[in-house]
Amino acid sequence: MIKRLLCIILIFYISILHLSAQQIQLSDSAKVSLLTSAPWEKEVYALFGHTAIRIQDPINQFDLVFNYGLFSFDSPNFMLRFIKGETDYMVGAENFNRYISEYKSRGVGITEQVFNLTQQEKQAVFDALAINSLPENRVYRYNYFYDNCSTRPRDIIENNIHGTIHYTPTKEKQTYRDLIHECVWAQPWVRFGIDLVIGADADKEITDRQKDFLPLYLMSAYNNANIKSTDGNTRALLSEQNDILLSPKNDTIILIDPPLAIGCLLLVITLIISFLSYKKNCILLGKIFDTFLFITAGVAGSIIFFLMFFSVHPCTNPNWNIIWLNPFQLIFAFFFLIKFFSKYVYYYHFINFVALILLLLAWFLIPQYLELAFIPYILSLCVRSGTNVLQYKNRS
Repeated sequence: MIKRLLCIILIFYISILHLSAQQIQLSDSAKVSLLTSAPWEKEVYALFGHTAIRIQDPINQFDLVFNYGLFSFDSPNFMLRFIKGETDYMVGAENFNRYISEYKSRGVGITEQVFNLTQQEKQAVFDALAINSLPENRVYRYNYFYDNCSTRPRDIIENNIHGTIHYTPTKEKQTYRDLIHECVWAQPWVRFGIDLVIGADADKEITDRQKDFLPLYLMSAYNNANIKSTDGNTRALLSEQNDILLSPKNDTIILIDPPLAIGCLLLVITLIISFLSYKKNCILLGKIFDTFLFITAGVAGSIIFFLMFFSVHPCTNPNWNIIWLNPFQLIFAFFFLIKFFSKYVYYYHFINFVALILLLLAWFLIPQYLELAFIPYILSLCVRSGTNVLQYKNRS
């Protein structure tokens, strides 16, 4: 990734310096187009597709792709900044053939939509991209839903044409979560994790414009779109569309949902251990199991808590999953094996048991999508808290 990033930046600097030195004006043969890449299932960040702008000018002998999706895992504190939602991306330019060769090696399809722009509009788009790509301008604060590699190219086009774009509507009522599910349906654990950390705001109906954060939706919005000029005339936004690379057919079939299956297995193990600890007096076994179970839940809860209150990620607060996954589980888990804290542990388990029962009873009333796969995990925590309450009562 680093080598590729350095190479892209190097090519970009050479290109921009060359263009700036000659003060190139685009020729009449120049084309401005949108490149939309299909999703790639080998990397999580590529599951949602990608968008870039191509500037092709055979007379001036350059063919560049401006890419707003550049980042480096090796940048300082990348993971911490990513969790906080303070990830910085940058725009860079690279040779078209190099850009295409990478996606070809991945087996990822690319669709090109050529814009029907005037010469003045083409030049304005090119100039805006060049200015955006200057060292002092190229870095921007990435936001997955609101400001990303898809919305940036859309805004560049909108801001540099003479008129208003009338996009093709989707005519569907959808939420951010709906659109994410469309992208991660073949990655059940990714879907499960995302559904844990995004909250109720992700389940609100969104506008067609908000759907443009996904490259494939922006591409669809451009199909049959038109520009209404300031003089009242209307013209098609696109002059042509073609597939540069074709994606192989995805025949993935998921017969069993892994998160649900693992959750059910955990619930069975929980019931067996609860039976042994309550009926067979294997109390130590239950406490050891509880320690690992609640530490795991507490770590997940700490992440959710952090995202809710200390990150700038969108749609993470409120999040009703904090009821069954919360930081208190991590704290109390360390007290389970210490007899001195048994009374406090009892109070915790009693409160936790009641909270989880109420959560399950109010499942369909909660204004947030909660996965069916969450239920066995919630029941596992509920069963252990309930068993601990009964055991404490029996010993009292």
